[in-house]
Order: sequence, then C-alpha cells, then structure tokens
Amino acid sequence: MTSSADTGGVTGTPDKDYNLIWYVEACLSNALRLETYIQDAEREKDAEVVDLFRKAQADSRKGAELGKKLLRARLDGG
Repeated sequence: MTSSADTGGVTGTPDKDYNLIWYVEACLSNALRLETYIQDAEREKDAEVVDLFRKAQADSRKGAELGKKLLRARLDGG
C-alpha cells in the first residue's frame, strides 16, 4: 500500500528520512543475503555466478554507504 501523504505523523519520522533508512537497510540486507549466494556458487564452482554476485554485493555495499552518508547529513542538518 503506497500513499503520497506524509506519514511522519504516524511514525514520527518524515517520509524522506524513513525512505532513506529503508533503503540503507535493504542494501545491507541484500549484501548479507548475497554472501550466502556467493558461498553456494563457490561450492558449485560456478565462477561466473560468483563474479556476478560479488559485483552485486559491492553495489549493495556502495548503496548502503551512500545512503548512510546522505541520511547522516540530513539528520545532522535537519
């Protein structure tokens, strides 16, 4: 269920901040999940899949770091 209304009154956190928090958590969760998938591919000796998942994991880590940096700046300045 999505809404264009600000839910800050319900959560106590403005949508823009909540959305950044969600994004960071999703990136970190994805990086953790991909570690399991990498290990599975390594057991199967599937180097192509290992490489793909390692790249995806690096992208997820980068997204988390960028999101944390932006969130930190907005919360400190907000």
